[in-house]
Amino acid sequence: MTKKARWLNKKEAELLGFKVKKNDGKRNQNRYQVEEEDWEFIQAKRSAPNKRKFVETIQKLDKDGNSISTVKKLQSKPIKIPDNFEVIKISTSETTGQQWVQTAPRKITPLEVVDSFDFESIIKKYINPLKEKDFINKVKESKDFDTLTYTDVHIGMDSDKDNNTMYKSEWNKKELLKSADLIIEKTLNEKQSNILYIDDLGDFLDGFNGVTTRGGHSLPQNMTNEQCFDAGLEFKLKVLYGVADHYEEIYFNNICNDNHSGSFGYFVNEAFKQIAELQFKKVTVTNHRKFINHYFVGDICFLISHGKDDKSLKFGFKPHLDLKGADKIDQYCKQNEIYKTAKLIIFKKGDSHQALFDMCTSDDFYYFNYPALSPSSNWIKNNFKLGRRGFVNESFKGLELTQKIHFIK
Repeated sequence: MTKKARWLNKKEAELLGFKVKKNDGKRNQNRYQVEEEDWEFIQAKRSAPNKRKFVETIQKLDKDGNSISTVKKLQSKPIKIPDNFEVIKISTSETTGQQWVQTAPRKITPLEVVDSFDFESIIKKYINPLKEKDFINKVKESKDFDTLTYTDVHIGMDSDKDNNTMYKSEWNKKELLKSADLIIEKTLNEKQSNILYIDDLGDFLDGFNGVTTRGGHSLPQNMTNEQCFDAGLEFKLKVLYGVADHYEEIYFNNICNDNHSGSFGYFVNEAFKQIAELQFKKVTVTNHRKFINHYFVGDICFLISHGKDDKSLKFGFKPHLDLKGADKIDQYCKQNEIYKTAKLIIFKKGDSHQALFDMCTSDDFYYFNYPALSPSSNWIKNNFKLGRRGFVNESFKGLELTQKIHFIK
């Protein structure tokens, strides 16, 4: 029999003979591997009609208040829909007239969940800056602005869950914060202006509840949701505090529409935005929710995307620009009238875990793939190769680009 992950409450789990799991957070349910036959049984239990009984609806009284007549109707008790569930189907028997109501967990929008977050307590927890070692502030030459780009951090990913990977590599909070130290050091060493743009191109977190943002792909993870949230926020604040004293203006652009992190990444970035902008007037944080987004710096327009979205694009943008990808970018530029105002257009993406910088395929824009900050997953290492992780610092003077790729061993 095929089993699938299903949400069950305590009584349902006990009814099917499962060892009851402790529910996460405020949930009154947990996930269990349930056979299809058992799932149909649970659905029938949930939607079974109640016994009907006569209920008085109208009563006529005489002038003395005595009952003369009554009208009753046969009805059942109202069907109770579980908290955080919604009705997705109502079936009616043609012979008996009985009805069955099928429910499913309600899909909550990111804004609904963010509204329920206690950001005040989160801000209080992280309001004190982390202690950072001092880095030498070298300005080699005067440029218009600097950029730092990283992507695919995949916080919470277990790169060797079964201890059988061909290439051993740790990826935990300790290694994450070591990477933050290296990012700070290299960014300050490559500093050539007083303005810094930091672009996070998505898949910042590896997943939520052990699955991708689409919910259909299980992921080996080494952190709980709470640990991922804390580690992600600490990483971003660590980078901020490390560079804050060395720049007059800092702009963060965070992609929050991707295939791994999705809404969960948005929660972290929204908490970071509130803390960062509260502490520093010179810091601006923008959390981008669209598949493709853009921003201008002078005559240069940066188009930023993860490469895959949180719902429909299974394959998305490829590492090498093809006609389909070029047409998508071209249509976006036309729709947003970017060609009319930009003298240089740079399309920046993650997802592919490769450093490929194409300035020739298109005559209209550059097509840049950025390396993943995280190591390759166990599946990638066993099926392909170890891969190279890293991040990129760039500086701009007019339309001229100076680029430094930092690979991490």
